[in-house]
Amino acid sequence: MSEGGPVGIVLVSHSAQVAAAVAELAKGLAGGAAGIPVAPAGGTEGGGLGTSAELISAAAASVDRGAGVAVLTDLGSAVLTVKALLAEGDELPEDTRLVDAPFVEGAVAAVVTAAAGADLDAVEAAAAEAYSYRKV
Repeated sequence: MSEGGPVGIVLVSHSAQVAAAVAELAKGLAGGAAGIPVAPAGGTEGGGLGTSAELISAAAASVDRGAGVAVLTDLGSAVLTVKALLAEGDELPEDTRLVDAPFVEGAVAAVVTAAAGADLDAVEAAAAEAYSYRKV
């Protein structure tokens, strides 16, 4: 297991339902990922479409076990919100990374890799590698 426990994973979507569904899918496909902390951070506080710095910060804090937090996003403004939080420096747990990966495939790869006990570098690499998955 990576230092301090498993890597935490936050899934940021403009939709609370999409973030929750991708989290459920990733954990379900990962099989033995019951102990992997995965948190959706979707939509706004009022339940609308958008992104919320507060929801992202809370999700990251909830999955932090000391081994780092991988944050995957769906669309552009979600990326900008996470980048702003990282730039502020004290809004997210130490060793939080914005991972450049496809949202669904990257989330599955990140959770599977974290469940295998990998560190944050390996979780990030596995999620990013999902860009190369061929479907046809």
